[in-house]
Amino acid sequence: MSADLLRLPDGRQAQYWQGGSESGPVVFFLHGCPDTRHAAFVGDEAARRTGVRLISVNRPGYGWSDEAASTHGSVADDVAAVADLLGIERYAVLGMSIGGPYALACAVRHPGRVTAAGVVASPAILTELDPPIHRDDLSADEQEYFADFARRSVEDTMELARPEFEAYVESLAPGDPDDEALVRRFTERVSPLDAEVLARLTPSELAGSIREALINPNGYLRDAAITFRAWDFDPSKVSCPTTFWYGELDANASVRNGEWFAASIPGARLVVREGAGHLGSLHDHWEEILGTLRG
Repeated sequence: MSADLLRLPDGRQAQYWQGGSESGPVVFFLHGCPDTRHAAFVGDEAARRTGVRLISVNRPGYGWSDEAASTHGSVADDVAAVADLLGIERYAVLGMSIGGPYALACAVRHPGRVTAAGVVASPAILTELDPPIHRDDLSADEQEYFADFARRSVEDTMELARPEFEAYVESLAPGDPDDEALVRRFTERVSPLDAEVLARLTPSELAGSIREALINPNGYLRDAAITFRAWDFDPSKVSCPTTFWYGELDANASVRNGEWFAASIPGARLVVREGAGHLGSLHDHWEEILGTLRG
């Protein structure tokens, strides 16, 4: 495995990781929110077994990737730029959670390069859903909070969400050098199913991921601001083979999201994991998913 920094054509710095097979077909992994390239680390062994070169790039504002006024489309262009810098012409994309729309944007903006797309547990376009919300356990006030995102500019939405998110980060205290204490504070706020998945990681692995994801709040805030509004691309324009994987018991992105995607993208396939939550939809099935994208 290796981790490094690249200089994009516009001068920005991008932090990335690559693992798996050194010479196999490439899958770019688009991480969730707040998350980083660390989310791909656990797929390293599965990538080796399936002969896939697995690469993940921190979006602007995460870890040591420079901030930018990014959109789904600009992130797709960043992925293409990283591919150019690494000498890669064609690649598949895999998006987890909020990374899913970014993966689809890659397929729409670079159809001649993206060979296949995979999406795991991602929100659809909220205004296209009925009811217009990505999860089914939100109160009326919480639903209105997300609906308000779509009525504001991206910058206004980031500032609206900033106090709550920064209070959350402060309560986690990611600067605490005690890995176990940090992990305990983090996992007690996720669903029991997701906590079971995270318990497979060592405290140092998970703590390192948390710290990198939260070093700069603006990565998360921009993700939230551009996800829960109209997108700058049309998912129905995806033309490569596309598969969606959702957990039956996912509290973060209900199966309704996957049903909408499958109905919107010609030829798309939807797989629903019985008894699976949010993280388990990926962590328990890395080999199958990478094998599907490898073709």
